[in-house]
Amino acid sequence: MDDRLKRRKFKLMVFLLLFLNILLIVGSLTVGFYHISIKEVLNLIFLGKDSVSNEVSIIITRIRIPRILAAYTIGSGLSIAGASYQGMFKNPLVSPDILGVSTGAGLGAALALTLQQSDFMVQVYAFTFGIIVVSLAYFIGSRAKYNHDVSLILAGSMLGALASSLITLLKYLADPNDTLPAITFWLMGSLSKVTIDSVLFSSIPIIIGCLVIYLLRWRLNILTLGDEEALTMGIDPKATRFIAVASATVISASAVCLGGLIGWIGLMIPHISRGLVGADYRRMFPINILIGGLFLLLMDNLARSLYSMEIPLGVLTAIMGAPFFIILILKRVR
Repeated sequence: MDDRLKRRKFKLMVFLLLFLNILLIVGSLTVGFYHISIKEVLNLIFLGKDSVSNEVSIIITRIRIPRILAAYTIGSGLSIAGASYQGMFKNPLVSPDILGVSTGAGLGAALALTLQQSDFMVQVYAFTFGIIVVSLAYFIGSRAKYNHDVSLILAGSMLGALASSLITLLKYLADPNDTLPAITFWLMGSLSKVTIDSVLFSSIPIIIGCLVIYLLRWRLNILTLGDEEALTMGIDPKATRFIAVASATVISASAVCLGGLIGWIGLMIPHISRGLVGADYRRMFPINILIGGLFLLLMDNLARSLYSMEIPLGVLTAIMGAPFFIILILKRVR
């Protein structure tokens, strides 16, 4: 009976979250500096582009839909990556940038902007450098004689600090009238420059990474019990951990190269999902996807509507995340 009630509660929660997501997605099409009414949005959805002006059709299809897709993909992807990292390292305070992927991607983007590369090449540089930093961290951590997980985290933290120092150096050497503002704005996180092409470039690896982690969900459940228990059930903990970490890293790197440094999502959302449906990854992952996309889409709507100028997205998520982190620490102390 208890398990039946849990299943009913889970199905009801998924239904409610899907309903809220649909409402927010439709409502997000009206948010922006150019006012578009909900009637025009519904006309475009149900009657086609001939039912609205050409200007409204272009704004919705070329600007707002790619931005909504980017926000939802990044939020969902970082939430899944964060939950995976927290399970792998058995640490609820771990986030997707723990292995230096965010700062590595930031270094790649800063280098591309310094070299006056195109927006697409900025994405390529960010993705490549993010993967390189995590690969180096994994190589260093695997050479440790004892406690590979701790060594991996330490190596990622040190490489992240090195990448952060190199970003500071590039900002110091950058043109203060052109390149420096571009680097600074990118590092604060924003979806103002996303296009349908950039969304497709980054969303494909995010979706693939999320799918791989979802297929590993029951193995991750067993792995949280310890490596010895996993071995007794025929699961290779090292191989499972490597695949999960690699998938989460690809997700994180792709998310960063699409929207810049948008923090805290991978830390907050897994805790919220865990509090709602428990630690079972079979239920937590779908809730993670729905809440993560919902949260970042809401933050992006606030970023482009609270002030006459667009507020950097990473600033808003940090404002939400820092108090959450403090509350989480106080709860753990108690």
